[in-house]
Amino acid sequence: MQWSNIVAFLPPQRSFKGRPPHDHRRILNGILWVLRTGAPWRDLPERYGKWNSVYVRFRRWTQCGIWQRLLHALQRDADLQGRLDWKTHFVDGTVIRAHPCAAGAHGEQALGRSRGGFSTKLHLRAEGNGKPMAFVLSGGERHEAKFLESLLDLGKVKRAGRGRPRSKSAVLVGDRGYSYPSLRRLLSKRNIKAVIPTRRDQPCSFTFDAFVYRERNKIERLVGRLKRHRRIATRYDKLAVIFEAWVTIACILEWLLDVVAFHISNHRCGPVTSTTA
Repeated sequence: MQWSNIVAFLPPQRSFKGRPPHDHRRILNGILWVLRTGAPWRDLPERYGKWNSVYVRFRRWTQCGIWQRLLHALQRDADLQGRLDWKTHFVDGTVIRAHPCAAGAHGEQALGRSRGGFSTKLHLRAEGNGKPMAFVLSGGERHEAKFLESLLDLGKVKRAGRGRPRSKSAVLVGDRGYSYPSLRRLLSKRNIKAVIPTRRDQPCSFTFDAFVYRERNKIERLVGRLKRHRRIATRYDKLAVIFEAWVTIACILEWLLDVVAFHISNHRCGPVTSTTA
């Protein structure tokens, strides 16, 4: 079932100099193995093919933007089926330690030094059911509040029929790190209700819905699920675009599992025992 949602976005398989092409499904399972284990490409088991072939295919698909298109398609399907909650969204940031081998690339690669050391920060927005909508990468020392507007602008979902894509929720829930007057004005300007507790050095002049705020653990659980993939729990990649691809694939798996759960609830199929394609 998961493979049927993926295969339409992959390029057609072509032979090279008369040799049979590598099977897309086998290559994709090799990519997921690296994502899950965090192992170097050269340690890829032989059952997935040559490590270099899997790596080249991963780089090629990343450059073509296949992962982003697949994620957007899954989100759109979830919206059409009523599985995407637009009422309440959650925002949060988490620091990801970077391995020393991630250093050395030229230019800005979303790397910095924070209290946790050499690191990258993942800024994340989730919908009401705890599924990922959008994310932004930055250096580990950057504050979450600096990237809230970017998170609001990303994750647009094309609706059925005519009209502009939707990205705005009715309510946005965040922790005290987002308690700034400028951010509250930004949300008010966009007609988004802010459920953000005030810091101790700020006057309690805003209404605060403690009941809705209790649901913020959904994005914290999402962060935990994303970090189960060792290629995300620790950053090994020099280029930000490659690490962004890993995070996107992990988000795709979250939506694919949601598709399976929806199918089971409607058709009463057997339990799912594997997350491979």
